[in-house]
Amino acid sequence: MIHPIPSGTRDVLPDEMRELRELSGRLRDAFERAGYGEVWTPTMEYEEVLKRGDERAAGAGYRLFDEHGQVLVLRSDSTIPIARLVATRYRDAEPPLRFCYFAHAYREVRRGSAQAREFLQGGIELIGTPGPEGDAEVVALVSAALEEAGLRRHRIGVGDGSLYRTLLAEYGVPERERMPLLERLSQRDLVGIETHVNRLGLPRPARDVLVTLPTLRGGPEVLERAADGAVAGAIESLRACHELLEQRGVAERVIFDLGLVRELGYYTGAVFEVYDPAVGFALGGGGRYDDLLGRFGRPLPACGMALDIQRVHVAQAEEERIARGEEPL
Repeated sequence: MIHPIPSGTRDVLPDEMRELRELSGRLRDAFERAGYGEVWTPTMEYEEVLKRGDERAAGAGYRLFDEHGQVLVLRSDSTIPIARLVATRYRDAEPPLRFCYFAHAYREVRRGSAQAREFLQGGIELIGTPGPEGDAEVVALVSAALEEAGLRRHRIGVGDGSLYRTLLAEYGVPERERMPLLERLSQRDLVGIETHVNRLGLPRPARDVLVTLPTLRGGPEVLERAADGAVAGAIESLRACHELLEQRGVAERVIFDLGLVRELGYYTGAVFEVYDPAVGFALGGGGRYDDLLGRFGRPLPACGMALDIQRVHVAQAEEERIARGEEPL
């Protein structure tokens, strides 16, 4: 008799569980040595709390009702709950505040998409340090933690979530057209972006910028190619972040990606994505969210990054196989 489990979930057996515990321990040790204290927030939050942080974060969760009829949602990420925690439990604490966490999150998945419905996240949140100083600290710490965990070839994509939005507004793209373009951008659908932009009837220079910008990916030289004055401030922040990462000795780990965006709408500046050449999927991501804490009553700049621990574990195992000279799976 076969007893099914929900799609997008999985059982973890003892050998893998021991490895996941060890991996989480290495990451936790790296975060705590850097002054990031571990916190835990409830698996369930009131729906109105997640909606205050981001409408899409609440919409992606699973709902249930408490004994008073209030709507509860399984958390879809840990950033919004930590923003709530800071505003309520650290209202008078002097910033910067540094937290790390290891907790499960839950997201709806499309049937047959092979995505995880339940996944273990490990991440950091730096509260009260503006960018690019805070951006560089987060990128450098996550990179160092991954190296300690055995990922010797990882890379971190760095972009700015405001770049494309700023250009769409600057070129007068109607509001109803912006979200479809941003969705295509998040899916890396470059052909779809070009097709959509061509339908807008924009002047040739604007059309060229909107089509070309998402393709700019590489070292700091790509920043020189994004010369449009509307995004000069964001590009300058990325340059400053690169200089700080050079000082920290981790600039070689960074890939600048000017088409990088994140799905959640609370990101206001730099955005990140973590890769490893051993696997074909992102291991995590994050970014700057300077407006989020203000929604809960304590305006502070903030930045963070989360890793999918099980994905990092897969990459770690593949890195070890390659180091032993074995064929990758």
